[in-house]
Amino acid sequence: MALTTLDPDTALLVVDLQKGVIGSPVIHPIAEVVERTRALIDIFRARRLPVVLINVAGGAPGRTEQPPRLRSPLPEGFTDFISELGQRPDDIVVTKRTWGAFASTGLEARLKALGVTQVVVVGVATGTGVESTARQAYEAGFNVTLAVDAMTDTRPEAHAWSLRNVFPRLGETGSTDEIINLLAKRSA
Repeated sequence: MALTTLDPDTALLVVDLQKGVIGSPVIHPIAEVVERTRALIDIFRARRLPVVLINVAGGAPGRTEQPPRLRSPLPEGFTDFISELGQRPDDIVVTKRTWGAFASTGLEARLKALGVTQVVVVGVATGTGVESTARQAYEAGFNVTLAVDAMTDTRPEAHAWSLRNVFPRLGETGSTDEIINLLAKRSA
């Protein structure tokens, strides 16, 4: 579904743009993803809409066929947000230990207490952290928008699959510029 509207109470969810993740070999230049994310952060803050910075500090404890990517203890500074995000004291910070930001974090209750009805999701990795967070938001009853040019993945096939097959079933997709234009039409 193409991007049509943003609810008055929309939050921006920034997934895993942190020092321990940002250096991974991704398919789209990370500098462009960060630049677009920062543009969204700036307009959300200017409109006094919630900005949620999400980092990952571990993985779910269950067995899988592949070894876990995150092992404890994590390197020093791994969970620190990149400076380009310009973290502020009024940003909501969520530390997750699963792919999605809603599982076991209290994020759903916090957003609903603020009256948030919609989320815009950006970050890395498209096929894991971003997709899982979007799925959980959708399942929690939020309208979901995905800024498809403000995300990337290490796996081209996962990125393409999410954009083509998963995201249209979870919400609306659009570019950073389309989202900014919708927000810019509102009075500050």
